[in-house]
Amino acid sequence: MPLTSDQYQRYARHLSLPEFGEAAQEKLLKASVLLIGAGGLGSPLALYLAAAGVGRLGIMDFDVVDVSNLQRQVIHRTQDVGKSKAQSAKRGVQDLNPTVQVDIYEEGISSANALEIIAKYDIVIDGTDNFPTRYLVGDACVMLEKVNIYGSIYRFEGQATVFDGRKNADGSRRGPCYRCLYPEPPPPGEVPSCAEGGVLGILPGTIAMIQATEAIKAITGIGKPLTGRFLRYDALNMEFRTLKLRRNPTCPVCGDHPTIHQLIDYQEFCGLKRGESAPSVREMSVAEYAALRDKGDKHLLLDVREGFELGICQIEGNTHIPLGQVPNRLGEIADWKSQLVVVQCKSGRRSMKAAETLLKHGFTKVVNLEGGILAWGEEIDPSISAY
Repeated sequence: MPLTSDQYQRYARHLSLPEFGEAAQEKLLKASVLLIGAGGLGSPLALYLAAAGVGRLGIMDFDVVDVSNLQRQVIHRTQDVGKSKAQSAKRGVQDLNPTVQVDIYEEGISSANALEIIAKYDIVIDGTDNFPTRYLVGDACVMLEKVNIYGSIYRFEGQATVFDGRKNADGSRRGPCYRCLYPEPPPPGEVPSCAEGGVLGILPGTIAMIQATEAIKAITGIGKPLTGRFLRYDALNMEFRTLKLRRNPTCPVCGDHPTIHQLIDYQEFCGLKRGESAPSVREMSVAEYAALRDKGDKHLLLDVREGFELGICQIEGNTHIPLGQVPNRLGEIADWKSQLVVVQCKSGRRSMKAAETLLKHGFTKVVNLEGGILAWGEEIDPSISAY
């Protein structure tokens, strides 16, 4: 269908570009893009793709808006706190461009629903922040021959690339997949999430705009895609670095002789220790720990968060050693090798990693504070607020 007069007005700056014009705009209007995640990356992605005129957007997110999200998740408003992120993102898109069709999925993507949902869209954009989901999305896009536009953020750095799962005329794959970049997942807890490690609020906007640009290029066919190149961005030094990324011919998913033909249990896959069995760490609930403190039982509370987090909130009487420094500072707590050590972080993930390190180095009575200081604030000390 030819563009309407309203569309001529709305997309006038696109139509003025000789390399773009009506043909490219019509392709955008007919296209469909699935956004997996409506958080730091998904928020600006939804806004820019809607503004550009992508005809149909799928927005998938099972979470609700938290006040701590508003520092970077720009599609959500203060009045959306406590509401569905998918619903909030749909409102933001429709406020900006009511002609865009928005499908929402208020659920997490899984091996059970991924193929059915992804098959409905031309382009998939991964805005997630965990390894199981990234492997799942990557595998599903190869199996369905979809373009998977990848981005990730952490602290002051971001990454982006395009994993093109489509095939050439001769049946060969066009580009590498996520497993070509990361053949094996890191050990659980080794890479902190943004909630644990922090993220510069404007960083997701930079990476999301790169992803949005690649989506528009993939849909319209203009420009050179990022396929085969891996872009790294350092916000502190304002530096971009591009690395070559090649398809691995022995990749079990996109290689010449693939061995994985169906989706697997990605939680289990990313929980593997690659031959190294981790010590079993006992967890202690915050209620149990409160009772222990009330009785005055002797113990060491080891806080493994970063220094700035102690300035936000802390449990009185802790010994502070950031997770990354624990292996080199064990001598400072050597007197506690045979006594009770309670390890604590923000949510319990970093402290689990630290507890495993202590057990490996001969500490015999180590427990992880389940839920971390967030659970302590929710159940025991209301003066400690979430961050």
